[in-house]
Amino acid sequence: MSIFGKIMSSISGHAKAQMPQAAPPTAGTSPPSSTSGSTPAASSGPKTGAGPSTQSQVDVEAVLVKLASQNKERLDWRKSIVDLMKLLDLDSSLSARKELAKELHYTGDMNDSAKMNVWLHRQVMIRLAESGGKVPESLKR
Repeated sequence: MSIFGKIMSSISGHAKAQMPQAAPPTAGTSPPSSTSGSTPAASSGPKTGAGPSTQSQVDVEAVLVKLASQNKERLDWRKSIVDLMKLLDLDSSLSARKELAKELHYTGDMNDSAKMNVWLHRQVMIRLAESGGKVPESLKR
């Protein structure tokens, strides 16, 4: 899996874990429509296959704020790609960030890690939004 894919998966996984209220309504909906039980299952299949549709339900900022509040370290995930990756328990090493830069088609000097890191953070937020995630404009600058 790509590094950006891991970022998306981690955020959506944490979002699902934070939403236990969504499970009871689904369970309550299934018993009354037992004859159409196969229809929701068929609907669930395509939703799972469509990454952007699943991501569209995720409030990226809310997930990250919640994770940061539970983290012992003070991570500046709003500005730092390193801290964002640490918050998501991903490898934030320079080699991992260079790999992410290649994935996202960075054309700058990868030896200038400060510029690359700023670009990476912005691109990750933009691409999360393009994938359907709810990302405030302030995080895409």
